[in-house]
Amino acid sequence: MKKKMVSVLLAAAMGTTGLVGFGSTAYAADDVLEFYHGYYQDESEWAAAQVMRDIYDGFAEAHADGPVTFKPIAVENRDDIVSAQVAGGSFPDLVDVGGGGVPQAALSQELVYDLKPYIDENGLQDAVGLNYTQHDIDGHIYAVHDQIESRGLWYNSDIFEKAGITEDAFANWDSFAAAMEKIRALDEDVYGYIAGQGSSYIVNTVMASTDEGKAMLESELTEDTINSDEFANAFKTAAKLDQDNGSEHTTDDNGNLMAEFNTNGKAGVLFNGVWNASGIDASLSDVIEPALFPGNIAIASAGGGLAVANNMSEEKTELALEFIKYMTSEEVQEKIFTGVQANPCNTTIDLNALAENSDDAATKKLALACSEVNGAENVVIDMNYTWGSDVDKAIINALMECAVSGTDIDARFAALQTELIALIA
Repeated sequence: MKKKMVSVLLAAAMGTTGLVGFGSTAYAADDVLEFYHGYYQDESEWAAAQVMRDIYDGFAEAHADGPVTFKPIAVENRDDIVSAQVAGGSFPDLVDVGGGGVPQAALSQELVYDLKPYIDENGLQDAVGLNYTQHDIDGHIYAVHDQIESRGLWYNSDIFEKAGITEDAFANWDSFAAAMEKIRALDEDVYGYIAGQGSSYIVNTVMASTDEGKAMLESELTEDTINSDEFANAFKTAAKLDQDNGSEHTTDDNGNLMAEFNTNGKAGVLFNGVWNASGIDASLSDVIEPALFPGNIAIASAGGGLAVANNMSEEKTELALEFIKYMTSEEVQEKIFTGVQANPCNTTIDLNALAENSDDAATKKLALACSEVNGAENVVIDMNYTWGSDVDKAIINALMECAVSGTDIDARFAALQTELIALIA
């Protein structure tokens, strides 16, 4: 699976090299450390982007008198820039790689610096948190993400109360199904949950409920997994829930229906990340609560992260490593929690204490959501990172078709198996 994705990236990169200015970005001057990141959005569009840029500028100012200038560069085509340089045998000085992570082609060419020795020598294991295990590749760590992509679910306690539902609904997927049936029985304009894109997390967490299924999620997708009982059970569980929930409540992008949960209060449950706290309307802040997926399962992923080029000058490498330490420090991690509204990677941060000192309702909800995820009995990686976004999309499409009343779930699953086997071939 990964090899296939890398070959596609390389082919695309070779065709776009001229478009991203390959010659000008591949080799920064020895006295300049170029840092590519994706926080290009205007503050009015996404306030968190400005918070991150301010953090980067703070590091630049603190090292303004050093032998190397730190130069953060916000770009929309970050992945294209990385792919183009890797295709030409180089790597950006420092880059916050996207969800796809460091390209395998970069690792095979030894273009990326191994961060593990630096982490170990400086005792930063707790500071980098989940990165230390999820990003370990045969004893090497090539990226450290300053935020942990953490997912659970959010529920409207007002709707639950009206339907006579307690938190026992999240004991397992059978109790969840029964709870959604009670919501549908209400004589009101409400429904169970936002399905479609979010339903892939049902598949993800049902798989994670068994040791065999969890092991499959943590590895590349194989034909054995596609034909396994674990995958069949996970898909069909989600498909049956979605069909009962109704096709009119599905979307391939949660953002399309988010207002129905966060603003209008029409949906009982939303499968989403902890960052949803910042999207909750003030009128609903007292009734929307975070919870884990049924079975006390959370999805947490280190995702992409900060990656450093290999074979730079000693001075540039030293500054790049200092930046990794800075971004995972308690001071910066607290800003990432309060300002970016994300789950920090540093496991020593007392999120509840930060929330108690805040008057912001979203921050308090964020702390609760992060605490739920961080304290889950079973934490699993998002299958999007191990199986690939193309596989994830195929699963979502199949689930959306199954949500249509009368669709033969068994037949659609058989078709999905054929699609997936072709994808990994």
